[in-house]
Amino acid sequence: MAQDTENTQDADRHARRARARRRTVRFLATDTTAWVGGFVAAVWTRFEFQLPPGQLSRAAAIGLVAAVVHVAVAALRRLYSGRHPLGSLQEVQGVAGTTITTAGIVLLGLLPATERPVPASTPLVGGALALLFMLGARFAYRHRRDLAMRPDVRSSTPVLLFGMGDAGQGLLRAMLGDPRGRYLPVGALDDDPDKRDLRIGGVRVLGGRHDVAASVRLTGASTVIFSVANADAALIRQIREATLEAGAVFKVLPPVRDLVDHRITVTDVRDVQVSDLLGRRQVVGDLPLSANSLTGRRILVTGAGGSIGSELCRQVMKANPGELMMLDRDESALHSLQMSLAGRAMLDGPELILADLRDDEGIRRILRERRPEIIFHAAALKHLTLLQRHPGEAIKTNVWGTLSVLDACQDVAKFVNISTDKAADPISVLGYSKRITERLTAHAASRFPGTFLSVRFGNVLSSRGSVVTAFQRQIETGTPLTVTHPDVSRYLMTVQEAVHLVLQAAEIGRDGEALVLDMGDPVRIVDLARQMVEHASSSVPIVYTGLRPGEKLHEDLLGTGEVDTRPFHPLVSHVAVPALDPIEVSGLDPYDDAAKIVEHLALLCVQPVDPVVKGQRGVPLQSH
Repeated sequence: MAQDTENTQDADRHARRARARRRTVRFLATDTTAWVGGFVAAVWTRFEFQLPPGQLSRAAAIGLVAAVVHVAVAALRRLYSGRHPLGSLQEVQGVAGTTITTAGIVLLGLLPATERPVPASTPLVGGALALLFMLGARFAYRHRRDLAMRPDVRSSTPVLLFGMGDAGQGLLRAMLGDPRGRYLPVGALDDDPDKRDLRIGGVRVLGGRHDVAASVRLTGASTVIFSVANADAALIRQIREATLEAGAVFKVLPPVRDLVDHRITVTDVRDVQVSDLLGRRQVVGDLPLSANSLTGRRILVTGAGGSIGSELCRQVMKANPGELMMLDRDESALHSLQMSLAGRAMLDGPELILADLRDDEGIRRILRERRPEIIFHAAALKHLTLLQRHPGEAIKTNVWGTLSVLDACQDVAKFVNISTDKAADPISVLGYSKRITERLTAHAASRFPGTFLSVRFGNVLSSRGSVVTAFQRQIETGTPLTVTHPDVSRYLMTVQEAVHLVLQAAEIGRDGEALVLDMGDPVRIVDLARQMVEHASSSVPIVYTGLRPGEKLHEDLLGTGEVDTRPFHPLVSHVAVPALDPIEVSGLDPYDDAAKIVEHLALLCVQPVDPVVKGQRGVPLQSH
């Protein structure tokens, strides 16, 4: 098998070399003809088409000499070695420089002669004509090759591109350079009036946003691809609506922030997603991030099988850590995670850790044996309504589970606790429990030498159990979309934004803080529901169920009395969190009456505590 592969590679190399040799021979012949023809034409026009006897042969002979000089100069400049792409600006400069040098050498050879075989103007005029002929031949060859590289009109889908900025032009060229591509551009649209009638690769800009339907009819395009980088969601919705009304399919090119690590390709084109239509500003691309702080480090992610945890693992893997440990109590989630990371899931590697935060001794033993340097704590129970009915479970997992991890972190360099905007002025069991974890993390920051901080963000789009996922299932089953209140709003972010903030926190966060991302304006959930219904072309109704216990009409990013300071980045707030001594949570009784548990949790969120001196380090936390 290896021998066959090597033979195939050798054959490919030989074929490429043979093609290169044939192309070199063709251009040598073309350039020679250009010089002879240029000198003949220059002499012919010099004598006003009345050539003296023998002048034609002398002009041809001098043109042949010029061709030989041209080849010699070109060899010195490596013009025929494939040094520059055919038809590129660099090759044009190379051919022009070689031609000027050749013309100068021939002219210097003619000037001293008393009886010149051709007029002294011949090298200048003939060289200019030869240059035009040489460049024309190269452009014709390049044009024919480009046409051959275009997708087959019989098997490809005719498409219109909306947006001819850098992203749109990059996508257009990628499509035109893929002979096996599935898309064939037949026209383009752009709102910039200066680009009207512009042709790129032979594809003409036909109009702007109001010309979608007319352009679809004119070109016969069956798909419109939206290729505006970081466009406003209102524009995406407008073009999508016009496209669907014209009977075409609508697709989008992802925002530039999702394409920063590779050149734009046809495979980047995808169906429109809810996040594209939301009308919210996404700021991940504005947050600088360096992976150097993770490279070579031993990193542990708790709750690794969840939406945030799994994306964290994927991003951490790109930073080439020394060791990535993925802990979760859900074996199926770990199976799916390993499959997504490695393409297979043997479940036999040490990187997967099956454990429960409620097992205090087990968690201690794992951290003692594996000695992680950085911990991202994503494990938690997160469904507000369920925790409201079962507050004891929030104590055992969210509060005591977090404390179990913190209690074993004496030698950890960084600990990032993942919190929620519901921890700001909390009124729910979920909010109370996450606020308590922020305060416990702040206490660890005052006792241990590492950096301990929390990260607070809003609802994550398309995470398990999110409102988007719920709406999608309701649309699929044809049941009404349930919204608690017509005015209820939430801060929404993509999982990539959430994970980017977590990784950013590991770099710039300071002890005892909670970092909060400026997520722009909150989104009304009913607007999200309507967008999803329209996106699905469904007639599913929207019904209002009323706010449930523990739910807010509008979420807060900062709690009462919290000061918004942004010392390192204008989009990231740093909020001081008061410490909570773990001995305070040891009195919680998960089996008590639910109302009493909720009352006790609320007290722990607002209860004043004595300030802890930052200099008191190395004192172990008290376990529950």
